[in-house]
Amino acid sequence: MRFVRLRKNRINQRIRDLSSETRISAGDLVMPYFVIEGKHKVKPIKSMPGISRLSIDNLVRDIKEAGRSGVRSVLLFGVCDKKDKFGLEAYSETGIVQRAVAAVKKNIKDITVITDVCLCGYTSHGHCGILKAQGDIIDNDKTLEILAKIAFSHAEAGADFVAPSAMMDGQVKAIREVLDRNNFKAVKIFAYSAKYASNFYWPFRDAMGSSPRFGDRKDHQMDFRNSDEALKEISEDIKEGASVVMVKPALAYLDIISRARQAFNVPIAAYNVSGEYALLKNYSQNRESEKKLVLEILTGIKRAGSDIIITYHAKEAARWLK
Repeated sequence: MRFVRLRKNRINQRIRDLSSETRISAGDLVMPYFVIEGKHKVKPIKSMPGISRLSIDNLVRDIKEAGRSGVRSVLLFGVCDKKDKFGLEAYSETGIVQRAVAAVKKNIKDITVITDVCLCGYTSHGHCGILKAQGDIIDNDKTLEILAKIAFSHAEAGADFVAPSAMMDGQVKAIREVLDRNNFKAVKIFAYSAKYASNFYWPFRDAMGSSPRFGDRKDHQMDFRNSDEALKEISEDIKEGASVVMVKPALAYLDIISRARQAFNVPIAAYNVSGEYALLKNYSQNRESEKKLVLEILTGIKRAGSDIIITYHAKEAARWLK
């Protein structure tokens, strides 16, 4: 009987490692952080076991520790105490993210800092932009002006990438023009290009205190039934000046990552979001079980076509990969 003996490449761990088609490394991973006011503060997030809100001093300490495991990129979110309907604190020179970026860049070498650019964590109503007079619809174009101000303030603080996540039409173009006009041509845009209106975001909103006070975000975040639309969004962001494009969430959208990989010759990022993290934490029976699950999931995201993976497991995964 004639047949192909494919098992020969699976005979032991050494052979499996040598012949593996997909490789993942700590350099592929981005660790998200939630930054709060004060000193010496660590506030655990109940909905995200193992993740805490950190004051700037502890943020710097934690990033240094992550760096020793090989994590070289971080994504910063500011948890704001001074909220108003316009999100003014989001672009304050003394804002929490602006000070955090400056502190990280001052104290740590060889770190890539990405900053989230949105208004949901800074507005009293919890929406991602400036509301129109009637009070329940986001004014896209007025929001662009504010997003550009936020990005500019982050660039001044020393950010390497600014990451607009509001899903406003034209946000990448508006930010790119302001950065270029103010001699920040080297600051790159890490675009949330295909950000879906997902049910996997609740733990993040709990961490940020950013749940909308009314309505939802389905008028600007993408319908999870659509895939062609995602490619249009990504295409437009690339035309407008994005250096990296992102698909968010990851696990229910591996097909979108794969289609983007086939269609575009730019770095593709995937965000393994808070709800995905929490589900895995709750499912894992022990640390060894968690390790196997995490590495399988992250490899699957990489295999789908992602170059960069934002994950709350970044620090642990980097240690396991070493």
